[in-house]
Amino acid sequence: MPKTVDFKMWRRAVLLSTVIPFSFGLGSQPMRAQSPLPPPSVAQQEAPAMLVADRVFVSPDRTLVAEGNVEAFQGDIRLQAERIVYERDSGQLRLEGPIRIDQGGDLTILANAAQLDSGLRNGILRGARMVFDQQVQLAALQMTRVEGRYSQLYKTSVTSCDVCEDGRPPLWQIRAERITHDEAERQLYLEGAQLRVRDVPVFYFPALRLPDPTLDRATGFLIPSLSSSSNLGFGLKLPYFVTLGAHRDLTITPYLSEETRTLALRYRQAFRNGRIEIEGAFSRDDIQPDDGRGYLFARGNFDIFRGFKLRFDLKTVSDDGYLGDYDISDTDRLRSDVTLTRARRDQLIQGAVYSYKTLRDTEDQNLIPSTILTGTFEQRLFPARIGGELRLRLNASQFVRESSLDATATEANGRDMTRVSADLSWLRSWILPFGIESTWTLGLGLDSFALADDGAFDNEASRVTPRSALTFRRPMVRQTASGATQVLEPLVQIGWTHVSGDNVPNEASNISEFDQGNLLALSRFPETDAREDGATLVYGVNFTHLDPSGWRATGTVAQVLRNDVQPGFTSSSGLDGQNSNLLVAGQIGFRNNLILTARSLFDEEWSVSKAEFRGDLERDRWSLAGSYLWLQADSAEERDDESSELWFDGSYALTEAWRASANARYDISEGRATRAGLGLTWRNECVTLDLSVSRRYTSTTSVEPSTDFGFTLALNGFSVKSDTTTSRRSCSRT
Repeated sequence: MPKTVDFKMWRRAVLLSTVIPFSFGLGSQPMRAQSPLPPPSVAQQEAPAMLVADRVFVSPDRTLVAEGNVEAFQGDIRLQAERIVYERDSGQLRLEGPIRIDQGGDLTILANAAQLDSGLRNGILRGARMVFDQQVQLAALQMTRVEGRYSQLYKTSVTSCDVCEDGRPPLWQIRAERITHDEAERQLYLEGAQLRVRDVPVFYFPALRLPDPTLDRATGFLIPSLSSSSNLGFGLKLPYFVTLGAHRDLTITPYLSEETRTLALRYRQAFRNGRIEIEGAFSRDDIQPDDGRGYLFARGNFDIFRGFKLRFDLKTVSDDGYLGDYDISDTDRLRSDVTLTRARRDQLIQGAVYSYKTLRDTEDQNLIPSTILTGTFEQRLFPARIGGELRLRLNASQFVRESSLDATATEANGRDMTRVSADLSWLRSWILPFGIESTWTLGLGLDSFALADDGAFDNEASRVTPRSALTFRRPMVRQTASGATQVLEPLVQIGWTHVSGDNVPNEASNISEFDQGNLLALSRFPETDAREDGATLVYGVNFTHLDPSGWRATGTVAQVLRNDVQPGFTSSSGLDGQNSNLLVAGQIGFRNNLILTARSLFDEEWSVSKAEFRGDLERDRWSLAGSYLWLQADSAEERDDESSELWFDGSYALTEAWRASANARYDISEGRATRAGLGLTWRNECVTLDLSVSRRYTSTTSVEPSTDFGFTLALNGFSVKSDTTTSRRSCSRT
């Protein structure tokens, strides 16, 4: 039946514009966060209140009555009831249900009947139910509203599981004699609480505090986890989260097992212009019973002044095996750095300090560059007189080793090196007849070196490198009969460089890669301590196919020809010898979210010197990512035998609730796995259960192979936010 109000009732409704804000407590109370019967914001106070009902009248004793599908609105607050009676003299408001009070979807109050004061600050609701975020619900025989801040629920059940109307108990629930909800602090205080699984009591808590589900951060215990490791035994991790104000927090995680006693800490703080995060742990274990062990990582980034950004990432560890023993990281070198950067459209300024600590058995810490200092300035100019673009680059680097042992012709030993480089280049493009795009590049590089602890090279050296290149491209586009767009772009580059000056050691450019990114570079060494020399000819072709059905493909085939043999490149880089290997690379993307990427290098005998392949697939129920890498033997890269490795990581949704996952890393050349893991997750609207097992097969003198088991159980709603893909309990018995 449609809602109707006659002319007299409309007059009364207009008069209610002054009554409703008072009667529903929307006109005078201060704002309180997430109030179950929430006082309004300033905007809500100014918004007009509206009352709609099948009948609205004022009785002779000046009692306001609204009945039949009653709805009241103001701001984002909506109240629904079957009947509302407001007694002006006593200031009492009686509501007859079913009653529903909503605020912006964050909180909903359901009740059968209610009696409240005019400000909704005090009163009683019977048969009440409080629902947070449409997930966690508190059901009680009676709810009392006190001082506009507290809601006290008696004989209460709390759960985030769907509750069936046939009386079957939810998967889990917490029953309490009384629950007090503090809307200002957004906390729930439970008295005489029982945790029940399928209505079977499991734990009893005389007193228990839980965060309001609308609260993002609250002091208290986080989800505990059980683990079993072949190195550390069976153990328990029980993290405790401490809020230290609105912008800081601390997580304390004791880890107790048969083989270790560990305390882990994580501190986070947000500032007006950045943030920091510090994490670490201290352990006493049976692996090294006489030593205290631990690690410390610190990260941060700040916007400081005039566009400069400061970033730091600091790492230290007590011994080489700690990170592997506690499954913190697989890294075999720790890099710490502090970087100051400002990047603009036409300018880059960057300074950095790096420190390396090796965890490899085969490396001596004293013989690696433990400290590296770098500074870079780049400027782009666009001179109107000559046209094109002018680029200026200044770079300084310093490598420092702890050892004072003199370097030899084959071993760096304790060599220290300082390098200052200046580079000036000019680029300009033209469109020639027949649609040919041409680019001319002119450049000059200046390098100065200072060496120490070196018996093979002079202590001071300098080098000058002029260069020039002409690049030609001819993009060709066509439309196929099926509507696909194809682009074919042949390219040719004629380049020349000439390195003159003193011989210097190659410190930072020992390992190079040949790919699409440096195809047209006149020097493919990663740093300027080494530069390519001589004339070159680059030829190749790029291809793109865009199909109207949704799939796409790109490809590149190219090679570099030289007039002289170029020393300094490793055999597996694809750049050694007079001519480079043939680069073949491409990518195909299909409509079903399958992406395949491949890159290979072929030598003169069409043998593969390097090959890599990667595939990524994302579907509704499963995801899969994998890669394959093959490298030829190369003593310059400390690889005496060819290397072939396969890696994959994937998951599959067995049902709406169950998801299985697996990952593996397999060394094909050695015929053994290096890592493998399996996981199984069960999740519905109120529970998440994670089971995992992983195996690390590799071993060194500091880290032993290990097998780890993990178990985590989380009650969703309070600890884990659910999403729309989470399966829900079915209340149907058929």
